[in-house]
Amino acid sequence: MENLSLLEERIGYTFKNRKLLERAVTHRSFAAEHNERLEFLGDSVLNCVIGNALFLRDKHFTEGELSRVRANLVCEKTLAVIGKEIDVSSFLHLGEGEMKTGGAHRPSIMADAMEALFGAVFNESGFEEAQRVILGLFEPILTSLTPEQLSKDAKTLLQECLQGNHFPLPKYQLVQVTGAQHCQRFETECRIDALEIVTKGEATSRRAAEQEAAAAALVLVKERPEIRNK
Repeated sequence: MENLSLLEERIGYTFKNRKLLERAVTHRSFAAEHNERLEFLGDSVLNCVIGNALFLRDKHFTEGELSRVRANLVCEKTLAVIGKEIDVSSFLHLGEGEMKTGGAHRPSIMADAMEALFGAVFNESGFEEAQRVILGLFEPILTSLTPEQLSKDAKTLLQECLQGNHFPLPKYQLVQVTGAQHCQRFETECRIDALEIVTKGEATSRRAAEQEAAAAALVLVKERPEIRNK
């Protein structure tokens, strides 16, 4: 496991309370003192920080557009991308079972760890420091994505793509719900029978899981010759 000082360097923040950092990277499979409470806190702070950044960045966004853009930026997929960039997987404390099944590189676990880190910074140093850390990691994404790309969610983009190419709409189905009541995980399926495409999404809400499945399906749809050539 990598030295946690390297993780501090990558997020741009040095903890005074080392135990807080250690807890942020500890999965519930490893110890009773894990990162779920910090994850809850970090999720709240992240939504506020990104919401404020979008509010200040583009005055033309409506409330609905701001909500959709924020949802695209704070979703599991985006957090996992950031987690992969800083190699957060190398710093995680996981139980033996999770380690054997590749849990360190699972998008949901990486995303949760990123939120826990944000929560830990907020817990120790308050909103301004947490905002600085979050924006430092999100700035490349904020500056590279256009309002047009961000203003529509994956389900909407998939629907428009299929309709524009005269294919039936996708079908979404709940596959399973796992976990305790306070930390449930939803797995959904997106089916496009006409193109023989089936993808799955997993998240902490059914809606978010459907978005994950739709995003995966959209990638496959755009690779099909009958779509790409039209």
